[in-house]
Amino acid sequence: MRRRSSVLVAASLLLLAASVAAPAAERQTVCSITVNSDDEREAFKRNLPAERFDFVELVERGRPDWLGAACRRGVKCDVLIVSGHFDDGSEFYSDRVDSHDRLPVAELERAVCAPGCAGLFAQLKEVYLFGCNTLNADALRFASGQAVRSLVRAGYSAADADALARTLETRLGDSNRDRMRVVFKDTPVIYGFSSKAPLGVRAAPMLDRYFKSGGTADVGQGRSSAALLGVFAGASMKAAAGVTDTDPQAGHRADVCRFVDDAQQPAEKARFLRALMRRDMAEIALYLDRIDSLTAALSGSSAPEGAGEALAELAQDTDARRRYLDMARDADDLATAARMLGIAKRVGWLTDEALRSEYVAVIGRHAVRGAMTAADVDAVCTANARHELETAAGAIDTHAAHADSIANAAVLACLGKTERRARALRGLTVEDERDAQAAQVYVRHRPLQDAGEMRSVVAAIAGMRGGSPSQARALDALAVMRVADRDALATLTELYPRTRSLDVQRAIAGVLIRADSRDLADPQVLRMLRRHRLASPDGEDVIDVLIRRLQIAS
Repeated sequence: MRRRSSVLVAASLLLLAASVAAPAAERQTVCSITVNSDDEREAFKRNLPAERFDFVELVERGRPDWLGAACRRGVKCDVLIVSGHFDDGSEFYSDRVDSHDRLPVAELERAVCAPGCAGLFAQLKEVYLFGCNTLNADALRFASGQAVRSLVRAGYSAADADALARTLETRLGDSNRDRMRVVFKDTPVIYGFSSKAPLGVRAAPMLDRYFKSGGTADVGQGRSSAALLGVFAGASMKAAAGVTDTDPQAGHRADVCRFVDDAQQPAEKARFLRALMRRDMAEIALYLDRIDSLTAALSGSSAPEGAGEALAELAQDTDARRRYLDMARDADDLATAARMLGIAKRVGWLTDEALRSEYVAVIGRHAVRGAMTAADVDAVCTANARHELETAAGAIDTHAAHADSIANAAVLACLGKTERRARALRGLTVEDERDAQAAQVYVRHRPLQDAGEMRSVVAAIAGMRGGSPSQARALDALAVMRVADRDALATLTELYPRTRSLDVQRAIAGVLIRADSRDLADPQVLRMLRRHRLASPDGEDVIDVLIRRLQIAS
């Protein structure tokens, strides 16, 4: 008995010693940013043991500064779950009509770079990004051809320029994956999706399956889970690690923080901008969005005190000005060139008149390349809404500018070259979709001017290949002009019984329904619409609405 008692006492002492030597696992905080579905967060909550994990939802409904509020409360996250749509890579957002919550990536960057918010994500072990393309590795904006040309102008050989451009793309790449690695610096594991992510209602059962197979032991450990990646393998889940101080992107992260850190004085930001503009212009191209936002904040009548002097120093930097404008003139697309020229104006490198001349010259060069698009038509017509570019546009040689293309004709017509208008309008009736889009954009900015022009366009549309998709598309473009000419309306009512296309009939109805019903208040028109109406496979449509409206008018 004494021996048995001695053994029991010894065993008890050993257990006591073991409990002192191995304290209970430290509690961890799981933070969630629930912008859309809460299914993923709830899957974590019901599966992780309450004695090990505390949950904190960072989003506060109705409070726009909830991220900053979490910083001020001293929240420190060990695990972060973010749920929201992320299609274009600029922000997490909700598809619920009753929710206005959103999380721009720029706000995340601002939070992690602010000295007063350093603790929020500083001790993260894992981040779970439940949104489409959150770890997509495709570059968003890198223009390799433009970068290579810029480096060649700087004196590099073609081979060296190509190699350096690839290095810059790696070091300063702007893919979704790169941005998340920069935001979540030093985080051992970031989970996300390289393409489409499962909706919350599908992701939650997958998480349940993972946790029930032993996955709870992996959470908060800071190591990639092969089991989790396996469960989501069919849904493009990937894992990455945050940027570290030895990472090639460490310098890029420092630059990002210089752009977004609100604690910096405006003069400091202006000096940073000046130093940045002295780098290779290929690097500037990668920072264009950020430079655009920064120069807008530092210039103009509302510019903060202290920024003007540093910008004035930049304005005198003739070498940076020359290299920058060379790249702007050589931009691959017109929208990029326009933005770059706007930046040059803000920093004092261009006057208003010089800006207009440079912009028109870039338009001319793009026209010569035959590279105009519907987006370019929209940009040029918008820029010349007050006809401020037309004096400078006099220098464009319309014959040398491949003016026979629809997009070129539309751009030139928007710049005041009235002789190109007829060609631009003919684009409404072409089969090519790109040309048709350019023409449609043009007439939104420069609508049909008189009855003669309207009749001519309507007659051309009526004469198109019967029932073609391009004919319906042309009629849709016509609908927004609110046709009022009776002869033009009569041409369309004559087309209605001839066509064998329901889409064309619907498009005609879309034009007629916007017209003055008194012009159509003829019993014969109403009978014609009913008699020749093609059957609708998907229920009531715009034709039925038009018929009811004419019944009332009659």
